[in-house]
Amino acid sequence: MTTTSSAEVYYDPYDFEIDNDPHPIWKRMRDEAPLYYNERYDFFALSRYDDVEPALVDWESYRSGRGSILELIRADFDVPSGLVLFEDPPVHDAHRSLLSRVFTPKRMNGIEPQVREFCARSLDPLVGTGGFDFVRDLGGPMPMRVIGMLLGIPEQDQEVIKQRLDEGIRLQEGEAPGVRPDAMAASGEMFAEYAEWRSEHPSDDLMTELLTAEFEDETGTRRRLTRAELLTYVNLIAGAGNETTTRLIGWTGKLLGEHPAQRRELAADRSLVPHAIEEILRYEAPSPVQARYVARDVEYHGRTVAEGSVMVLLNGSANRDARHFPDGDRFDVHREIGHHLSFGYGLHFCLGAALARLEGRVALDEVLQRWPDWEVDEAHAVMAHASTARGWERLPVSTH
Repeated sequence: MTTTSSAEVYYDPYDFEIDNDPHPIWKRMRDEAPLYYNERYDFFALSRYDDVEPALVDWESYRSGRGSILELIRADFDVPSGLVLFEDPPVHDAHRSLLSRVFTPKRMNGIEPQVREFCARSLDPLVGTGGFDFVRDLGGPMPMRVIGMLLGIPEQDQEVIKQRLDEGIRLQEGEAPGVRPDAMAASGEMFAEYAEWRSEHPSDDLMTELLTAEFEDETGTRRRLTRAELLTYVNLIAGAGNETTTRLIGWTGKLLGEHPAQRRELAADRSLVPHAIEEILRYEAPSPVQARYVARDVEYHGRTVAEGSVMVLLNGSANRDARHFPDGDRFDVHREIGHHLSFGYGLHFCLGAALARLEGRVALDEVLQRWPDWEVDEAHAVMAHASTARGWERLPVSTH
């Protein structure tokens, strides 16, 4: 039996109770229903590593051009140009090549001193207070500050932008969110005045590079980004980098709070920190659910999924699949990972992966420098629920 009915196992991406801990259901799906069908929202889902990884690569069968979030695909509206997460080749390739030229690992790693300075400025006042919040005091503000550094946005304006981005992805319990194209366009307008100002006052930042870079588009025309495309790019960079990195830092506090022996190993040997970040990413993917439009018939486990269907790719489940990662439900900072799927795979591999890894590594290193021990205040920890990310809205800890 390779598919299942809702009576046997039920997975609902909009159910908060499931989202609080989806791993038991995902394990059942891997074992009992590796091709799952949800009747209520009319989607199929793949949960095993050996199914999810090649599906992420196979863009000709699984299209992103209608969106990579379930409700966006179902809404069937025109995606703004430049939103590379929601594009297919050849348009995707032209836009991504420009982003990859300006959003380089070298540029990301070059801001490590400023990232450390921000961490120190955030954490030092909390030393001796008996505790802090991994999300509110560090993981929440940090990614927007870093993106702001890269784009040249004044720090005093970054918090307002972050609040708007957070409001735009928050879910209401038990129902698929509505999709408002006008809201997506308006979110890009948040950055319009910075783009205008920077066009007249160029600097050594991402905004200036995006304003001035020339590229060859899908028609073979050599040009610069239109202002609408530029604002879409900037909104994508800010939104993607903001939410998922916040979740990574929250999971860092939660998982190492639950595994004190491994945390103390990291405190004693800081060279293990980068490896620990990879295991945190594998174990609790900040963005664990992707979706694709099925562009041609595909077959899994003896059943055909017809063209025109929606396929949900559970990369967060694949990361725990014991068929690929032995004892995958065990958290182990010494694990040899190879590659996990938390940043996607194939042509939509996350361009911000180097930046997320940098922020996660620096945040953990700076926390351990001040507190080798902490305990999570479970009674006051609060989950955040969004279509595109999974993690913590508040994660207070007591420190020793």
